[in-house]
Amino acid sequence: MKPFLLLATRSEDDVADEEYETICRFSGLREEQLHRVRLEAGPMPPIDLHRYSGVIIGGSPFNSSDPPELKSEVQRRAEAEMRDLLDEVFARDFPFLGACYGVGTLGTHQGGIVDRTRGEEIGVIEVSLTEEGRRDPLLRELPEVFHGYVGHKEGTRRLAPSAVLLATGADCPVQMFRVGRNLYATQFHPELDGPALVNRIEAYKEHGYFPTGDAERVKDRIRTGPAVTEPRRILAAFADRYAR
Repeated sequence: MKPFLLLATRSEDDVADEEYETICRFSGLREEQLHRVRLEAGPMPPIDLHRYSGVIIGGSPFNSSDPPELKSEVQRRAEAEMRDLLDEVFARDFPFLGACYGVGTLGTHQGGIVDRTRGEEIGVIEVSLTEEGRRDPLLRELPEVFHGYVGHKEGTRRLAPSAVLLATGADCPVQMFRVGRNLYATQFHPELDGPALVNRIEAYKEHGYFPTGDAERVKDRIRTGPAVTEPRRILAAFADRYAR
């Protein structure tokens, strides 16, 4: 089997390693089946898509909607590299799953508008499948309504013309979409469980996702909130469908 490729952008080693571990665990992939490239650590190496079964983009502290002058040099470089790779991914309709940051990368690549009008505080939301979502191969085993973890400064205000809406939510109506037959992006986090989200809240408590000093309150909201189990099945369905 060809490995999958994970493109990561988190600079904190513990958070980056935990993201890699949960993606492996939820997808059912072994470490040798998920090749990780940390774009925040250096330029993207040459990527030969023929060597891979699919591409996964994890979450990110980057905000694609920030003005260029507010983005770091690392973010501008990583975004340019991902745009170039997405040109080929889109042209080939190559299997792609963007979790969280995938909305910003794939959505803007396809001409959608992602900005701060659809941000979501950290917590649990109800995600509802659309009619297209209920028919989609990655989602057909999921219930029509399920819980998902969110926590974003930005979201999709206008869906790209090429995209098909698969799942929606109350505050941010674009929760998952598909481009072509094989390119997917989610606003909610399929790669998170409760302990991982609590750890992420601690890691990013000074990054403006919530008021300074509220970290413990936000953690408690996650610990006492509804169980979130369904989104992780998307990773397993993606790996099962495209492994080759």
